[in-house]
Amino acid sequence: MTRKILVMTHTGRSEAKDAARQSCEQLHAAGLVPVLSRPDVEALRADGFRLPPVEILEEDLALREIEIVMVLGGDGSILRAAELVRGVDTPLLGVNLGHVGFLAESERSGLSETVEAIVDGRYTVERRMALDVTVWEHRRKVLHTWALNEASVEKGDREKMIEVVTEVDRRPLSTFGCDGVVMATPTGSTAYAFSAGGPVVWPEVEALLMVPLSAHALFSRPLVISPRSMIAVEVLTRTDARGVLWCDGRRTADLPPGSRIEVRRSEKSVNLARIHATPFSERLVRKFELPIAGWRGPMPSEQGEAMTTALPLVQPTMKVVPQDEHQPKLTVGREIPHHGDDRDHPETSHTPAAETPVPGASTPQDAADGASDGGGAAATGHREEPRP
Repeated sequence: MTRKILVMTHTGRSEAKDAARQSCEQLHAAGLVPVLSRPDVEALRADGFRLPPVEILEEDLALREIEIVMVLGGDGSILRAAELVRGVDTPLLGVNLGHVGFLAESERSGLSETVEAIVDGRYTVERRMALDVTVWEHRRKVLHTWALNEASVEKGDREKMIEVVTEVDRRPLSTFGCDGVVMATPTGSTAYAFSAGGPVVWPEVEALLMVPLSAHALFSRPLVISPRSMIAVEVLTRTDARGVLWCDGRRTADLPPGSRIEVRRSEKSVNLARIHATPFSERLVRKFELPIAGWRGPMPSEQGEAMTTALPLVQPTMKVVPQDEHQPKLTVGREIPHHGDDRDHPETSHTPAAETPVPGASTPQDAADGASDGGGAAATGHREEPRP
């Protein structure tokens, strides 16, 4: 059975049309059948260039007969292709002709190598989570759609914020005014949610993201939520500000006050073909041109498995201050008993000999010594108060 490869391109750009012609010629020379849509065929032949023999999608064959879709363009073209193949499991392989192109697998300079990988069957398929989106109005379902990157609730009027309440697992979370709320997949974490200050989530992580847009609130942090949860946004009716729903920037719906948008993990994923076993971190550095100067790399495995050496103990330096013999010593933490308490509670009285003398205080022993000297209290320079 002859293998059939669908080539989709951005026909509004001359570079994309040249890449489509090159890909069709290379596929045909390798014995594969290039397939184009009717609008793409007419756009490619309009410039006067001849095309190799191709088949027309939905005229010569059905979409389910396609082995793989080769998308020539940016992320927008890949999202358009994902919408086309939503009803089948056909994988998408993107060649970036745009700016960042996070969904693309290769660049324009590697077009020939990409076609060769398709011819040789040297590609793997990666399953990406998608969103199931439902819109309700007055308890009536008005829209059921999906998204690969994100479903964003945005303000419909530039001069007005929308008032929303967010919800997770059928429980209200917070109410605030904002420009919108983005609900995204890990694939969409590097798209609109990234621009809104959301976290970058690795594609293999299964999670849902909720990122407020310019929220007028104290608590408006981006949230990473379980993929088993249902997240929702309601447009409140306390103002007349309307909203609008955008799914991947392609499908839209108006959201009057009172609308409710529910988002869950879709049961059907999107298949992306990969020809390079590149870690996502490396893709992140390359796409965003992140600085990595000074990186020394991981340690060799034999050193990484070695036991950690004990850290030396650092003892604090102790300085001994000599005690001044003429300075009176104070007892800390002991209470001097009151004589009145001793009479009331004789069992708790303290023996005077066990007391630590307090400087300047008169003790019974001092009084006895003074009396034997004939001076009494006057010999010590103190006058003893009579006891009641």
